Amino acid sequence: MNPIVQKSGLSVAGLLVAGGCALGPAVAAQAAPAAPTQPSTSQTQRSAERILGIDYQAQPNFYYCGPAATRIALSAQGKALSQDEVAKLLGTTEAGTPSALDTTRVLNELTGGKYRTTEIRDSVARPDQVEQLRRDVLAAVDAGRPVVANIKGTTVDTDGNPHSYEGGHYLTLVGYRDGGDSIRVADPADPALGEYWVSLPKVANWIAERGYSS
Repeated sequence: MNPIVQKSGLSVAGLLVAGGCALGPAVAAQAAPAAPTQPSTSQTQRSAERILGIDYQAQPNFYYCGPAATRIALSAQGKALSQDEVAKLLGTTEAGTPSALDTTRVLNELTGGKYRTTEIRDSVARPDQVEQLRRDVLAAVDAGRPVVANIKGTTVDTDGNPHSYEGGHYLTLVGYRDGGDSIRVADPADPALGEYWVSLPKVANWIAERGYSS
């Protein structure tokens, strides 16, 4: 049995993305590629740094990472909801938010239906999955839509700070630079940093065995 299913008991339409949250970091069927939402955006512009304006808010408890990350994404699109309101829509409980399917569903309900769910089934992201994530983040951010990612495990940001969520976590991808080689993360469990940069392959591997809404 797939370890994600075995651990969480969650499988919706074959999508093996599971929820989970943590309060504070510990220190120590693939979708088809989408065309850029704004085809007028030039490759030169996409090489520049682009960060969406958000209303950052940390999660208030250990299981609200899904609502907090989704709320951050909504704030960039002019939607002012509380984390409690978003949690109710997501079906969040103390067991967390079930999957990226739920973040996609709620984002579409509130913003007009442009989000889709992409999963990375492998335990380590393949090169084509890394490039798919790049295309998805660039297209979404260029269109003003932050990406909500369901992640697990440990990674290190570009400043050398570790971020560890072995039980799973949701966070928001709010920008890119160098053509998407680095991704700007808004982390609701880490108010000390709030936002930080992570290389694209590390973000993809963080999402591995789970999924994202873009």
